[in-house]
Amino acid sequence: MATEEANSTQGPPPQQSSIPDYPQLILAAIEALNEKGGSNKSAISKHIESTHPDLPAAHTTLLSHHLNKMKQSGQIIFLKNNYLIPDPNAPPKRGRGRPPKPKDPLPPGTVVSPPRPRGRPPKDPFAPPKPKITASTGRPRGRPPKKAKTATAAAPPPPGVKRGRGRPPKV
Repeated sequence: MATEEANSTQGPPPQQSSIPDYPQLILAAIEALNEKGGSNKSAISKHIESTHPDLPAAHTTLLSHHLNKMKQSGQIIFLKNNYLIPDPNAPPKRGRGRPPKPKDPLPPGTVVSPPRPRGRPPKDPFAPPKPKITASTGRPRGRPPKKAKTATAAAPPPPGVKRGRGRPPKV
């Protein structure tokens, strides 16, 4: 009797949904629409809604999520805003850029050392300090000071002569 009460309080058993998985629905919709350039998201959604009227409220979100997952895994191809089923006989699509060089196999028994880390290597805390070397050339560091002007370089013109306007002519 106690077992019957425990079973009845747990609630109804989970129902099996009559809707197949979204990836199967999407592939079936693309095949059923059979458009030459592929089917867009709204056409796929309308086809699924027409064949399965009892869809969850978050149908558009689920559809977008599964379309993106299938696109990333390579089950469908996204081309010009349309989704296509890839041709099984087509060669795999190459990535962008130059392909990497094929690596030569190493002979057996060879130990591969790990690559050097990037950046400047850290200082050794136990290394003795290096002596400071002063390069004395007899001159002080930096820019030399300006020389003082002398009065002989430029004499002021006599006070009675007026200068003309503009740039003076070359001499």
